[in-house]
Amino acid sequence: MKEKRHMRIKELVSQQEIETQEELVKALEESGFPVTQATISRDIKELQLIKVVGSSGRYKYAIPVATSVVTVEALRRKLTDVFITQSRAQNLIVIKVMPGNAHSIAAMLDGLTQHGLLGTIAGDDTILMVCQDEPSAMDLVDLLLHQSGSV
Repeated sequence: MKEKRHMRIKELVSQQEIETQEELVKALEESGFPVTQATISRDIKELQLIKVVGSSGRYKYAIPVATSVVTVEALRRKLTDVFITQSRAQNLIVIKVMPGNAHSIAAMLDGLTQHGLLGTIAGDDTILMVCQDEPSAMDLVDLLLHQSGSV
């Protein structure tokens, strides 16, 4: 039952603009899958659904695109298009980007195999990068924003 429900969830989020868990519960019930909000919450986590901006300009659930190897050059190109500001405090880096772009940049950063980068947290227009130490943070800022005439 779970496997069939997961397949139906993927179909629904691919075909419709489902913005909330409640909408997903309703769509599944209409498809013959009675579920609770708690079940949907677990399904969303297991399927690793993400929120993206839909055609209406509102956020909707989506299936993540298969990740590919992220290159520094690809990340720099993306940053060049959306970059606003950068600040650093010891081992923490905060990058401001145009609204709606932080998640995609953070996902690229997470896919980058950069020594010293422990992880990222993204909002709508802000990315927090946590580095192992201050030298790692300085190296990352230099790599992303200053080499090869980027940003």
